[in-house]
Amino acid sequence: MGRALKYLAFLLGGIVVLLVVAAVSFLLLFDPNDFRDRIAAETKEATGRDLVIEGDLSVNLFPWLAIDVGRTRLGNAPGFGDEPFATFENARLSVRLMPMLLRREISVGTAELDTLVLNLAVAANGTTNWDDLVEAGEAAPEEESAGGGAVFDVAGIAVRNTSITYRDAQTGETLRLTGVNMRSGRVAGGDPVPLSGELAFALEPGELRGTLELDTEVTFDTDAETIAFDDLSVEGVIEGLADVPATIRIDAPAVVVDTGREVLTPGAIEASVLGVDLVARIEPFSYAGDLEYVATLEVDRFSPKSLMQRLNVEVPPTADPGALERLSLAAKAAVGTRTIALTDVTMRLDDTTFKGSATLPREETGRIRFDFSADTINLDRYMAPAEEGAAGGDEVPVEIPVDLIRALNVSGSLKVAEGFMSGLRFTNVNLGLESAGGRLRVHPVTADLYEGRYSGDVRVDASGQAPALSVNEQITGVRIGSLVAAMFDQKNVTGTVNGSFVLAGRGADLTAIQRDLDGNISLELIDGAYEGVDVWYELRKARALLKQQPAPPAKSPARTQFSNVRIAGPVADGVFTNPDFAAELPFMRLTGQGTVDILAATLDYRLSARVLDKPELAQQGSAEELADFTKVVIPLRITGALAAPRVVPDVEGLVRERVRQEVEQKKEELKGRIIDEIIGGRDRRRQDTTQQQPAAQPPAEGAAAPAPAAGETAEAPASEAPAEEEAPAEEEEKSVEDQLKDAVLKKIFE
Repeated sequence: MGRALKYLAFLLGGIVVLLVVAAVSFLLLFDPNDFRDRIAAETKEATGRDLVIEGDLSVNLFPWLAIDVGRTRLGNAPGFGDEPFATFENARLSVRLMPMLLRREISVGTAELDTLVLNLAVAANGTTNWDDLVEAGEAAPEEESAGGGAVFDVAGIAVRNTSITYRDAQTGETLRLTGVNMRSGRVAGGDPVPLSGELAFALEPGELRGTLELDTEVTFDTDAETIAFDDLSVEGVIEGLADVPATIRIDAPAVVVDTGREVLTPGAIEASVLGVDLVARIEPFSYAGDLEYVATLEVDRFSPKSLMQRLNVEVPPTADPGALERLSLAAKAAVGTRTIALTDVTMRLDDTTFKGSATLPREETGRIRFDFSADTINLDRYMAPAEEGAAGGDEVPVEIPVDLIRALNVSGSLKVAEGFMSGLRFTNVNLGLESAGGRLRVHPVTADLYEGRYSGDVRVDASGQAPALSVNEQITGVRIGSLVAAMFDQKNVTGTVNGSFVLAGRGADLTAIQRDLDGNISLELIDGAYEGVDVWYELRKARALLKQQPAPPAKSPARTQFSNVRIAGPVADGVFTNPDFAAELPFMRLTGQGTVDILAATLDYRLSARVLDKPELAQQGSAEELADFTKVVIPLRITGALAAPRVVPDVEGLVRERVRQEVEQKKEELKGRIIDEIIGGRDRRRQDTTQQQPAAQPPAEGAAAPAPAAGETAEAPASEAPAEEEAPAEEEEKSVEDQLKDAVLKKIFE
């Protein structure tokens, strides 16, 4: 037995010596570089491409069968230019020789690849520069593995300093990956393979770029033709999304690639971008053609204000400091080649919940479409605060966002159950929006407004040099008391208002547009009252002042009722002119005219009031008062701010009217006196002449007639007396007018 073992040992020793001698002889006599041309020819025949091995080829046999390939270049596919498809500086692959020979175990050392430069391209017709390689691989005859059930074991894979360029002529985009370094652990059987790496990327055109780091475990299932990535983690920094770099993190518990069916199953992916956390549950999809997939999105609550600050975007000041602090989103997204369709959307912004759907384009010329509903929203919270909008008492002009309108291509509708704007409360709001080519239209706009109805059509044309704004709005059956209280914090008007506003203006901001406004306004107030002012009492008080009598007792609370007020007229250069004001009050009718400065929000009206013969408020005045008021037309003046106008009798006009009436009366009296004097003087002269003639002695016959001068001299004063009285009468008339004016004014203004 011992002798047998001795012979066996000698035999094995001889075999080893023989192998060593053979290996040494092989290394000394065999030069792999002699096979460069043959390798290039075989590659050309198989792929139609040129393969150039510029570096050295080397082979080691023991204990590893190792092959080293120096700088190598593989040509591009026809039609894709002269740029090489791939180049690398060095590649190394080693296999343990003895396990492969004795136990059919393929034990591969670390496969290494240095400085790979790979150029991938998609032509305008959709073909790629790797199609021929795939076809050649598929056409290669399948041969049964020589090892039968051989065990495959790879110590690791190392790819260093790799660059990959992907150009798509169909989209005009280029993706560049640089500094790609990948490392794997041991690959053996179906065990998970640790894999890590890092890379830098840049997308052109544009400025999107960044760096990424990857860490995962990969499991290869050759029977099922799947590759599974477990506990996939990607972290990095992205630049170009904003002015500052954005940190991102992506975690995926399990991503499965079915290479046989070309189907990707991403599963649930958690991501964090700029502090915004989201979860995307992506359904399996095919990556064979255009990428189209469906995902359920959940974006955790975050602060839009903080996000804008991280992006170096100016945060607009808001009346409510707590606005823009909370935003969350849930939706189902169908990502297609041209659009992203969002359905089952639930978005909560601060205290407002939006629900609906939207379609977002993936093409620059595409159109945004949306259909949303909201429960309640207070737009005043998001407006600039009062202290931010004023400087030295002047409001900062609100500019029209022309750049946004010109770029906006959108169509949609929004329904709001309850909304607040400019202090007004709207319910059942229905809003339509259309914008394209720099022309924006908000139509239809309908809402319930304080027991009435509002409808409008608002248009902004930003296609020209200066934007133009036009509105066509109507209100019907609105309770004006609630409206005025909401707009001006005043509770001085009640009743119902109907109206229409057809206005248009042009300017870079709202102030300029208000100055340029043209159009028409029509309003009608029905069955209401103006609180805080009692016009009937003011009239009685003015009369008592004129007559130097005690003022009548005031009625509390002071109010002026009206049954109908009609206001209508044109608007020119921001000023509303009302030539035919008319109002019906229980005790008088008002007519007149006035103006309203829309920009300054002030009014100036001069009205004429005529007290009715039998006013409803007659019990509050004496018969003498009623008699005085019903005989004259009473002027009224309305001035001041629209929010709090001042309504008083026009005392100056009242004085002028009273003076005119008194003067007219005195004129009539003086005229009567003058006529009486003239007529009466002539009658007296005739009577005196008749009485004097019988007493006169007839002249003696033949005597000379009496000289007429004496008789004429006697009559002259009688005939000239009225003429002498006319001049003093004119002086008396003027004197009475001046004296009456002075007296009345003195009584009023003392």
